[in-house]
Amino acid sequence: MAPNPLLLSSSHTLCHFPIFPKTLTPRSVSPFSCRSSLSHASSPHSDSSSIEPSGTGAAAPTRGDLFLERQQSRSAATVVLKQGKKNSKKKRAAASKLSSAIACCYGCGAPLQTEEMEAPGYVDPETYELKKKHRQLRTVLCGRCKLLSHGHMVTAVGGHGGYPGGKQFVTAEELREKLSHLRHEKVLIVKLVDIVDFNGSFLSRIRDLAGANPIILVATKVDLLPKGTELNCIGDWVVDATIKKKLNVISVHLTSSKSLVGIVGVIAEIQKEKKGRDVYILGSANVGKSAFINALLKMMGEKDPVAAAAQKYKPIQSAVPGTTLGPIQIEAFQGGGKLFDTPGVHLHHRQAAVVDSEDLPSLAPKNRLRAQSFPVLPETRLTFYGPRQLPIHMVPTSEADQFYHRELGISLTPPTGNQRAEAWPGLQVVRQLQINFENRQRPACDIAISGLGWIAIEPFSSHLNADPNGNNEADLKELHLAVHVPKPVEVFVRPPMPVGKAGEEWYEYQELTEKEEELRPKWFF
Repeated sequence: MAPNPLLLSSSHTLCHFPIFPKTLTPRSVSPFSCRSSLSHASSPHSDSSSIEPSGTGAAAPTRGDLFLERQQSRSAATVVLKQGKKNSKKKRAAASKLSSAIACCYGCGAPLQTEEMEAPGYVDPETYELKKKHRQLRTVLCGRCKLLSHGHMVTAVGGHGGYPGGKQFVTAEELREKLSHLRHEKVLIVKLVDIVDFNGSFLSRIRDLAGANPIILVATKVDLLPKGTELNCIGDWVVDATIKKKLNVISVHLTSSKSLVGIVGVIAEIQKEKKGRDVYILGSANVGKSAFINALLKMMGEKDPVAAAAQKYKPIQSAVPGTTLGPIQIEAFQGGGKLFDTPGVHLHHRQAAVVDSEDLPSLAPKNRLRAQSFPVLPETRLTFYGPRQLPIHMVPTSEADQFYHRELGISLTPPTGNQRAEAWPGLQVVRQLQINFENRQRPACDIAISGLGWIAIEPFSSHLNADPNGNNEADLKELHLAVHVPKPVEVFVRPPMPVGKAGEEWYEYQELTEKEEELRPKWFF
């Protein structure tokens, strides 16, 4: 007798799972359902102009100095133009302050200003004049950063790929523009990717930003992986996924900014590959760049007095995507070269781009991921890895729509509350997936939902699928999966990530030739 049709649902994900065993009749089909939220990253603006150095000798400005000056000047000019729209008097007054407006908040990189109290970069006029008089503007923290440091969710990025629900003064396109000249520089790129949202945070168009520059790939938040996870397996899995991107990656590092795992290895690699060049930290919004830089400075500061001094004025850490609004120069190295924190690249295909700013913390895992498993048939199950605070429900498929609309904003959160539920875009897109079980000793694949987590498609036990006559055809089944998501949110089908104790048992390392092994990036933790 076929099992009852079921629904696996959260406010972000509804998936429908009809399973078609090749050896069974159509009457054995069991519909099963599940829903989620995603989008596509827009490409950054390209600019063919390059920055030419001025002057020669030891006192000449570096490429990094020129890059920072160019971006700050653009931001300052934008402030002047906006102020100039009010009236001609204010326009002349703003123009006279153009040079001083280049000074930026050390916490977020926004140009300091004294006009709009609720806008990024605002500083009390008296404080601004006092700091300016003593040439201490580099030590000023703007009002927005002070709120962020106390846990307030103050968004400042709007538009395509930005975030709704807060004060929006900068567009996502403007932030990308601030990185557009980087590919013309000779620098070292440290690219961060969130291991919990590997596909969603990878930056598919990273070549548009990094150019041909060497990349050190850093996977952050490995402390959130399920207990018992073998990092050797994870490192090999990350390298396999990275090779397919065809980037100039020289090494891969598994790190945790919270526990400081792997940070020393990244420092050693930077010192080895820097060769006097500036170092830029790149990554998607909310991938953990500021936390990573703080961990980097903390470890470097134990031996390097320059890095120790830099810790006094370090970038602000916040759960709000888009905390950093401009390049932040950090004096972190002895012997040449500077460290730059950069604005996060906003990706509108991630779950965070479609939720209210107040609901963003519920999408950020705070503890180790814990497997939440749901049976589909006696021999197959779905295991969700994502934030523990995200509620998951199983209901009959026939009741799916009714349950979803009744509980949205109540038990299915986020969105939280009726007002946010009414503004929720809904689940406009359906991804139809066909999953094949080629090896019943391991998961078939992961279904990764950008910015949310992933669902592992797993067999229960191989002995449950054995044919009594020794025919293994009974093991080969197809699972048809319908994933419903908001229009921007993206779904990825990928090889299963080997997490937990079981991951080490079923994961298989590739057999490589000596040449392949030599060309393959090494991983460290």
